[in-house]
Amino acid sequence: MRYTILGKSELKVSRIAFGTWQLGGDWGPTDTVAAMEAIRRAADKGVTFFDTAQAYGFGQSEQLLAAALCQLPRDEVVIATKGGLRPVGNGIVRDASAASIRQGVEASLNALGTDHVDLYQVHWPDPATPFEETAEQLGKLVADGKILHVGLSNFDVDQMEAFGATLPVETLQPPYHLFRREIEADVLPYTAANDIGVLVYGPLAHGLLSGYLAANTEFDPDDWRSKSPVFHGDAFERNLRAVDRLRQLAEGELAITLAQLAVAWTLHNSAVDVAIVGTRDPAHVDEALAAADLDLDDKVMERINLIMSDAVPVGGPSPEGM
Repeated sequence: MRYTILGKSELKVSRIAFGTWQLGGDWGPTDTVAAMEAIRRAADKGVTFFDTAQAYGFGQSEQLLAAALCQLPRDEVVIATKGGLRPVGNGIVRDASAASIRQGVEASLNALGTDHVDLYQVHWPDPATPFEETAEQLGKLVADGKILHVGLSNFDVDQMEAFGATLPVETLQPPYHLFRREIEADVLPYTAANDIGVLVYGPLAHGLLSGYLAANTEFDPDDWRSKSPVFHGDAFERNLRAVDRLRQLAEGELAITLAQLAVAWTLHNSAVDVAIVGTRDPAHVDEALAAADLDLDDKVMERINLIMSDAVPVGGPSPEGM
């Protein structure tokens, strides 16, 4: 496992973070025993960075992570969580108000069974709350010792600038994978210029680059992909053809797996510090973690770009779509 310093936060973390979105119910039912084994396997193999969120089951994912890591000394792991979303009826709304953030931090600390969170991230920008209000509250929570570092998730450059006028932005968590590259235009240049650590989520394109999806794949009704147009129809089949070509490159010429190629591709970008990879299967952990040790040369990157030139962009869900 390789390690890095996460921007101005100065947190030393593994270049692969174990992500827990898949453990909160948005991807269908979770086998908690297998999920805990996967988390422990990642820790045993050198992962020190674990990312979760209050909104991943509103306590479910955080509690599961805490249970899996409870035997490890607290100072040996870096725990990141996110807040600023709350449940309403059968849906989720953005709420980064001061009261919601403070309540969310307390809820996360309780679920995680810890007295502090190493990195607390605003999950999504909330247009109804001034960034100054959110930032001021987070600053108070830092002063209280409840959180050590502050980051943002799914924010663009203007939003980072606005937030940063009150409190320094230490990290950013944006989506980034072979089918979604828009952050290369302005977000990554901005984070690089301002020493903002970048941990990207979705490097496997929400399963598309895992190698386990096919045109006839049926998703669980509770899985958000069952309702997403990018996982059905002509666009999906077109992208699966690109995935097949990527698999041929990975397995046939590089002797690695498709998933390893996908994760290594995100880490090849010098502006990316960490790739977040999640799995509910302990058997898949070693495969994912090996990607941190891979170096792709320029010729391979050119081949990948050529393959992806005919692909359809793939986005992810917003809170309102969950």
